[in-house]
Amino acid sequence: MSTPPQPPSSPQQPPPTPEQPSPPPQPPDQPPANPPRPTAYPYPNPQSPPQNPYAQPTVVNQPAPPPQQDNPYAVPPGYGYPPLVAPPPAGGNAAGRAVLWAVVGAVVASAGWAAALFLTGGLGDAADLRGYRAPANLCSGADYSSFKDEYPDDDSAPTKNALKDPALDESSCSVSLKKTGSSYTDAYLALQVDLHKKTDPGPEFTAAWKNYGDSHIDYDVSPVQGIGDEAYLVTEDTSSGSTTSGSRYATLAVRDGWMTYTMSYSAYFSSYGSDTDPPTLDEVTGWLKTDTKSTLEQLRN
Repeated sequence: MSTPPQPPSSPQQPPPTPEQPSPPPQPPDQPPANPPRPTAYPYPNPQSPPQNPYAQPTVVNQPAPPPQQDNPYAVPPGYGYPPLVAPPPAGGNAAGRAVLWAVVGAVVASAGWAAALFLTGGLGDAADLRGYRAPANLCSGADYSSFKDEYPDDDSAPTKNALKDPALDESSCSVSLKKTGSSYTDAYLALQVDLHKKTDPGPEFTAAWKNYGDSHIDYDVSPVQGIGDEAYLVTEDTSSGSTTSGSRYATLAVRDGWMTYTMSYSAYFSSYGSDTDPPTLDEVTGWLKTDTKSTLEQLRN
C-alpha cells in the first residue's frame, strides 16, 4: 500500500543571528490632544503657555454697530456737572487711582454744593439789614413829634406789638391823636418796621406800593426821593376841600435794603369850626417825611 503524497512543508526561517538584533517595539498610538477651551471660559487652558497680564488684548475687526437714532430726551453729556475722568486700567498704580478718585469726588461735591447754593439763593444773598433793629417798643423808639403841634394831647395807652423770628423781626405801634379839648380821637398814626432776614423784600415791596393805585380806587401814588432805596407816598382825600365832612389818608412806605418801614396817618371828620380845621394832605405828608427820616436814623443807632 502506497503512502499518499504530503504537501511540502513550509521552509523554516533561520533564527536570528547575533549580528542582526530584533527591532525595538513600536510605541502605542498617542491619543489626540485635548481640544482648546472656549475663549469665554474664565480660566486659562492648562496646556496653554502662561498669559502676560500686561499684554494688550488683540483687537479683532468687527463690523461697526448700526448708527443710533437721536434721543430727543437725552441729556447732553456733562450737563450741570463737570465730566468725570475715566479710571486708570486694571493693574495700574493703586495709590494713583485713589488720588484720582479723590480729586474727582471733590470736583463733583463742589459742583453739587455750588448748584445747591445757586438754587436756594445762598450765593451772596446774606440779609442786607443796613444796621437796622426792630425794638420791642416802637412807640417809644419812633419819632412822630411833627404831629404834636396839631395834636398836643398824648395817647396814654398806645398799642404796641413785636415779633422775633429767624426769618423776620417786626415791631409796630398804633397811636391815637387828639386836639386840645377833644373828647374823642381826631386821627390815628400807625407805624411798623420789618427786618426781612431770609428773603429780599424788594420785588414784592415795589409791586405792592408802586401799583397801589391800580388795586385801590381813588388813591394817588407818587415816588419819594431821598429816603432809603425806594419810597412811595400813597394818599386819599374824600373831603373834596370841605372841612365839615370826609376823610384823609396818607402812608409813606420805605425800603432800605431788606428793611421796610411804613408810617400811616388817617383822620375822619364830621364837623369842625373855623378854628379847628383839619390839617391838609400837604401838611400831613410833610410831617410823615420828616418823622420817617428821623425814625430811621434812630433805628440804626
